Amino acid sequence: AKGGAEAAATKEAGGEKAEEAKQEGVVLNPDFTFNMEDIISVCKRRGFVFQSSEIYNGFSGFYDYGPLGVELKANIKRVWWRDMVHRRDDMVGLDSSIIASPQIWQSSGHVEGFSDPMVDCKESKLRYRADQLFYGKVELDDGEVLGYVSVLESGTMQDEADKAADTMKRKAKKQGTLKPVTLKEVAECPLDELELVPSPATGKPGSLTPPRAFNLMFQTQVGAMSDASSTAYLRPETAQGIFVNFKNVQQTARATVPFGIAQIGKAFRNEITPRNFIFRSREFEQMEIEYF
Repeated sequence: AKGGAEAAATKEAGGEKAEEAKQEGVVLNPDFTFNMEDIISVCKRRGFVFQSSEIYNGFSGFYDYGPLGVELKANIKRVWWRDMVHRRDDMVGLDSSIIASPQIWQSSGHVEGFSDPMVDCKESKLRYRADQLFYGKVELDDGEVLGYVSVLESGTMQDEADKAADTMKRKAKKQGTLKPVTLKEVAECPLDELELVPSPATGKPGSLTPPRAFNLMFQTQVGAMSDASSTAYLRPETAQGIFVNFKNVQQTARATVPFGIAQIGKAFRNEITPRNFIFRSREFEQMEIEYF
């Protein structure tokens, strides 16, 4: 679904650019590609999606839906609910609360295990997901190691790593042929080797901290007291609300297995590095079915 939405947005961006070029008498190269900035620009100009808190320089990972965006979302949810719930005899609906007992998340393993590996740059204070940061050894054919390079995950990261390796070779004034740079996740990097890996922000080796688990659930406090007993979480997924309401739904709907429970609702994940516009954000909506 995300891929289809992204493709549609890209097509919209391309169509708008082509129309503007046509009006100006410019012929576009058919091989011209459109980047994420073009998609974001179209979504804003057409009133689909705005950066949240834009007048205060924005708030990373959060977005507001404009006049057309909110109608598009409503249409998608209405059609999905019609086809997945109303037109089926084995499906019922549910709308569970965003905040629930923290015991639910402890029992499901989210409190202990719903996390991503994270590393910090001690120089720039930037944070990275360790499974989205890659490193590689720069080595000559004769086995001499010149150092290490690091790149962030992208479609061009191999080219970026090769260019960085070539630059390192020229600065070291070395002769010979470089071996291909083999990229690996920093999350899997041995600690003794991590000390040699440069930060992508500063290029300084040894400035990355060892990977550690970062829990993705947003914490909040419920009630007048702010202590451990009042800690609760914004749900990171809608499935648990379905699971804990299974008995209530089965009894009241007089459903017999097999049957399904559908839900549309907000979920929240404190992503270390939100990116790709609305395709990886910290607040989003899910349309989900759990089938029993």
